[in-house]
Amino acid sequence: MLGQMMTQPLLISSLIDHAERYHGETEIVSVEADGRAVTTNWAGIAANARRLGSALTKLGLDPQDRIGTLAWNNRRHLEIYYGASGAGFVCHTINPRLFPEQLVYIMNHAKDRVLFFDATFVPLVAAIREHLTETRHFVLMGPRDDDVLAQLPGVAFYDELIQTGAEDFTWPDLDENTASSLCYTSGTTGHPKGVLYSHRSTVLHSFASNTRDVIGYSAMDVVMPVVPMFHVNAWGAPYACAMSGSRMVLPGPDLHGEALVNLIDTYGVTLAMGVPTIWQGLLAHAAKSGTRLASLDRTVIGGAACPPSMMATFREDYGVDTVHAWGMSEMSPLGTTNYPLAKHMNLPPEEQHKIRESQGRPPFGVELKIVDDDGAQLPNDGQTQGDLMVRGHWVLDSYFQMQDQNILQDGWFATGDVATLDPDGYMTIRDRTKDIIKSGGEWISSVELENIAVAHPKLAAAAVIGVPHPKWDERPLLVAVRAEGESPTESELLGFFSGKIADWQVPDKVVFVDALPLNATGKVLKRTLREDFRDALTG
Repeated sequence: MLGQMMTQPLLISSLIDHAERYHGETEIVSVEADGRAVTTNWAGIAANARRLGSALTKLGLDPQDRIGTLAWNNRRHLEIYYGASGAGFVCHTINPRLFPEQLVYIMNHAKDRVLFFDATFVPLVAAIREHLTETRHFVLMGPRDDDVLAQLPGVAFYDELIQTGAEDFTWPDLDENTASSLCYTSGTTGHPKGVLYSHRSTVLHSFASNTRDVIGYSAMDVVMPVVPMFHVNAWGAPYACAMSGSRMVLPGPDLHGEALVNLIDTYGVTLAMGVPTIWQGLLAHAAKSGTRLASLDRTVIGGAACPPSMMATFREDYGVDTVHAWGMSEMSPLGTTNYPLAKHMNLPPEEQHKIRESQGRPPFGVELKIVDDDGAQLPNDGQTQGDLMVRGHWVLDSYFQMQDQNILQDGWFATGDVATLDPDGYMTIRDRTKDIIKSGGEWISSVELENIAVAHPKLAAAAVIGVPHPKWDERPLLVAVRAEGESPTESELLGFFSGKIADWQVPDKVVFVDALPLNATGKVLKRTLREDFRDALTG
């Protein structure tokens, strides 16, 4: 016997319809490519999304054609999210920080038929346009600009394109398993790989994101996704905020500390999300300017392990709760977030703070396990380390347009992380499989060493890598960036580890650099560091 309940497909168009119907007047602040802040609302976003969906349909595109974007977090990008996917096409967000050769590969591999781009990227598009064999339409995200037309003959203009569409355009009734959006991994090894999301997986991800123990967006919140909309769909914020009716502040191209602090204080941002490197700049400017970040209630930090010292600064200096999160492109991306359980409320504050340093526990919809080298499941005792595996409602089962795939192991996806799980499901990333250091047969976590190092007040940033050693196979090396105006010594930094970790795990040496190499998503390129300093202990 079947239940006697209505069924409706889980579609991205239903999210923007809901936001327009019940939160139409809720403001969206958008910082444009030229630095101007403009204000619209969910009703305006919805109307333009329908016009765009209609206009794209009139271009004669085939269903499921990919629509590429090279754009910052702004209102036109938000309209494309809904207009492209809602009309039955695939919204393909592209990371403009990749090398031109990677961009060409990605756009040709995806077969992007249309490319939308912000004015910032006109020179980039001009340089690669002739190599984009599949792209038929190039659209500047703005009004008509004759200077751009001179650089890119035949270019179209977003504000004119949407005027060709109908505001009363009706969203097509799609199968909820239809592809909706596409993101490519950062490609640290080999070519980037495409992860193709569905309408169903995206809406389910939004439901989970909006639960109190994940991110818990609210119609009371002013949300600023600092994580770019080209990085795993800004962690799903554009969709979840429409579902919840949140106000949004889209920060545009300037993500420096001063600009972000000004946006928080000007528009009363209550919730912001980003990677640790972003928050380092924000905290530095906050300290310099004297702001109290009075409106900010919580930050969500992911993309890399959040140093405990950063969490303490937010908590103790500004009264801001820091929520540690973990995920990856292959997971849409949310896998875990760190909120306490009721039983933790009776613990001493320092023990509560220690629990919050892990990556947290999975919501309904995600399952985790750790396994040994033979694939046997390991205990969830909080101590045993193993390879982290995941499965769930918004986890990929294969990469886009890749042949002869067998990426799942008995239905589980191998994340490439080494982790522990405790009996309550709290997961702690100990390292990436490729980054963990094996010294004399014992494992050393580079993440743990980095968290200690960056707490030193004279350092701006730090990374720890394993480098060859004639006796111990590998030993940790600390690569450090001095804070402005500071001159810490090697002995001073190594001494800082005393009492915080076993003596044999302390790095053997410190090398100072002006900056750490970062990939297109802001993560440290440890492969580059290992190549640069492989002879540091043997030369």
